[in-house]
Parts: sequence; C-alpha cells; structure tokens
Amino acid sequence: MTSQALREARIYEDVAEKMIAKEERPVFHLSARTGWMNDPNGFSFYDGKYHMFYQYHPYDSHWGPMHWGHAVSEDLLHWEYLPAALAPDEIYDRNGCFSGSAVALPDGRQLLMYTGVQQQRLANGGIRDIQTQCLAVGNGMDYEKYENNPVLDENDLPEGCSASDFRDPKVWRKEDGTYCCVVGNRPADGSGQILLFTSVDGFSWNFKKVLIANNNRFGKMWECPDLFELDGQMVLLTSPQDMLPQGFEYHNGNGTLCLIGDYDKETDTFTEKHNQAIDYGIDFYAPQTTLAPDGRRIMIGWLQNWDTCNFRSRNMAWFGQMSLPRELFIKNGRLYQRPVKELENMRKNKVEYCNVDISGNVRLDGIRGRRIDMELVLRPADQQNIYQKFAVRFAQNDQYQTSFSFRPRESVLKIDRKFSGSRRAIIHQRRSLVNSKNGELKIRIILDRFSVEAFINDGEQVMSAVIHTDQEADGISFFADGAAKMDIVKYDL
Repeated sequence: MTSQALREARIYEDVAEKMIAKEERPVFHLSARTGWMNDPNGFSFYDGKYHMFYQYHPYDSHWGPMHWGHAVSEDLLHWEYLPAALAPDEIYDRNGCFSGSAVALPDGRQLLMYTGVQQQRLANGGIRDIQTQCLAVGNGMDYEKYENNPVLDENDLPEGCSASDFRDPKVWRKEDGTYCCVVGNRPADGSGQILLFTSVDGFSWNFKKVLIANNNRFGKMWECPDLFELDGQMVLLTSPQDMLPQGFEYHNGNGTLCLIGDYDKETDTFTEKHNQAIDYGIDFYAPQTTLAPDGRRIMIGWLQNWDTCNFRSRNMAWFGQMSLPRELFIKNGRLYQRPVKELENMRKNKVEYCNVDISGNVRLDGIRGRRIDMELVLRPADQQNIYQKFAVRFAQNDQYQTSFSFRPRESVLKIDRKFSGSRRAIIHQRRSLVNSKNGELKIRIILDRFSVEAFINDGEQVMSAVIHTDQEADGISFFADGAAKMDIVKYDL
C-alpha cells in the first residue's frame, strides 16, 4: 500500500524531472532525478539489472527529509529513473529514511534495510535523533515497509552505544543462507565503531559483536560501512567524520577509509593489516559496493563533499551525482580502483600521440573536450635532468581551467579547481603523494560534464572532484617547467 507521502513524492518527481534538460545533466554519472542526492543506498544487482537507491530530497536542491530515490541500469553508466522507493511516512522514520542496503531473498523479493530516524524532544528543550534499523520488501519497483519495524533499536545495542549515531546498515547473505549486517555506531568515547548483527531469515536480527573499534584513530563517527572479501583479503570501507590529516594519507573533515586485513569466519574476528584513504581528491564520500554477475566487486560513491555543498546557487533543479563505477582489486596490500570496463564501450574518436616533447605550454590537435577518457604516460626527456613540474589543464578557455600538476622531486600530484568557475571559498586544492620513479607517472583522466576523476598508476590512487565550469570551456593544454616527454591516448565519450 503506497502512502500519501510516497505518492506525492512520486507525482512531484515525475513532473519536476521533465523541467531538467538532458544537456544539464552528466552523461554517464547518475545524478538526482530532481532536488537533492547524497549517499548511494541499496547498490545491488537484482532481477537482471543494477539497482541504485540514494539519499534523496526531491522537493529542494538542499538536504531535507530523506527519501530513497531509485534508478536502474544495465551497464552502470546509463541510468533509468524509477519512482522513489521510500518516503518518511511512519512514526519510526518520520524524520528521514537514512542510508542502507539491499539483498535478494530466496523467494525472489528484494529486501531493503535502512535507518529510520525520529526526533525526540529532551527535557531541556533540545532535540536528539533516535536511529533504528528498518526493513522494506519489494519487487524492484514498489516496496512495503515491514510490519514489525524497527527490527533493531537501542535495546539491541551494548551498553554505552549511542542510539543517536546508529546508522547505515550494509546487509549480505552468507553461503549458508543466513544474513549479516554491519552498522556504524558511536561508543561512549565519542569515536566510531562497526557493529556486526546476524539473522537467520533477514527479518529477525541479533547483536553479534563489536567488529572493529576506531579508538579515535581515524576521525570520529564511522558512517556507511561496507565489508566484503576481495582477492583473498577482507576489506572494510567506511567514511569517518571529523578526520585529522595524517601526512598526505587523510584529509581534514569528512573522509574515506579502507582497512584491509584477515578475517576469521569462525569467530568473526577482523585483524587489520593495512589502512589507506579510498579517494585522495576533493569530492568522494560514503561509497558502497556490490558484486557483479561476473564476480567483479564494483564500488560507487557520492561524488561530493559535505564541506563543499554550499558553492551552488539556490535555484538549481538538481544537486548531487554519483562517482564513476569502479572495479576493485588488491595489489601489494593496497586497494586499487579502475573505471568499469563498460566505459570502454563508449569510447570513440581516438586520438593518439607518442613521445611528444613538452616544454613550456603545449596544445595538441584533436585533444580537447568535456566528455573524454584520456591516458597520459609521462617521463623526463633527460633522465639526468628531471623536469621541475608538469601540468595538464582542462575544462579550459580564456577564463576557466582546472588542473593536475605534478612535481616529480616531491612525488606530489595536486588538483586545483580555483579557476573552475566557483564563486565560493570552498576546498579548491588537494595534494596526494604518488609513486613515481625518475619523474615517470601514468594518469588516466575521465571527464563528464560536471566532474573529473583521475586514476593514477593504473588505479593505485584516485583523485575526484566536481567542477561546475561552462561547457564551452573544453580546451586541454600541457605544461612543463623543464623538458618532459609524454604519450597520450584520448577518446571522446
């Protein structure tokens, strides 16, 4: 039975979407159907298609009462909007249907697990969130909330755990047919932790253990956890709030964290071995993964940063887009990411140069565009006299540009979008320490209308950023202080 709130959201989004021209959206990144989008939710392959739900406020391009938007795709790049899946229409979620996940049930239905939020007024007049875990069951189009919601509340939490910071369940079905989920939480020390819950049928849940404790190492509250096996290791992805930088590895603010380790399935014990950021750029948060039918582990994140949401005007019809879907693999104890192979099917108009001399400013015939896939292989012209700096500038005209610049002597790669058209003093630069020997670097840059994602050294690191630059600014140029040589292959997308 569809609620009044959900019916109204569906009617509104259906009308509002028609007011947004196709040219005003990204081409191969999922954007909000209308209004506001943040975290990816319920990313899954179900009934022959990839499903992406998302945190959604259809009525305004700013954050508000959270619904779940919904879209499907056959190739992860071209998305079809479906009607909103959830609205905040019950007592336990009246202040928002927060993030969650999806899993297929043995009977063919799809189970959504999400965080319901209701606000409670305190004796001192203040307000606090009560966050609980809730279920909805559906057929890939319409979902009915479970009559016994919420299925996890503060009574299921160990002593000292916060009921106000208890959110973002990631659920999966084990080989034996039982279910697990990990949920982000905050213990008494104000830090983050990941709780593990188990279920026989997906509907009745029990607390198992504190799987991983932050102990104030990486920020505070850990949001949007995801736990999965990859290349013989166990991987935990999470997005910590209020991070402090650690050299070049983490940035201030809301960041991303990948822990790689061993997992004892008998005792559900995770032993950390490696930690790293997931994305080293400006805009990336709350990633979620799914397993493709062919066995690939694919990740999509919110291509945005909570600290840079205020640069746009209030009259935008939509705000928020997802990252490029990325295939994950582990190499030398690191999480590597590469664009999904489906992107290669979009390539056209190949332009290639080999061994180009770069000194001062250089432009190359046929190298321009705002929807491109471009790979650069960089090296010094003289191994005994390495260039001082290299830069590639794009989304460029006489007024605008965004750039990646590389200083080989420090092995530092920097993204800079201060000339991208922003009129706000938001985060415009980020630097990353990259692996480079003798000034050699490989970087694959993918541009869509409103974003750039750079995959460094075959995906050893990724740097992502949103750019709102006039589409007419489509120039690309190269610069070297000193003498560099470059191979380049560029495709239009």
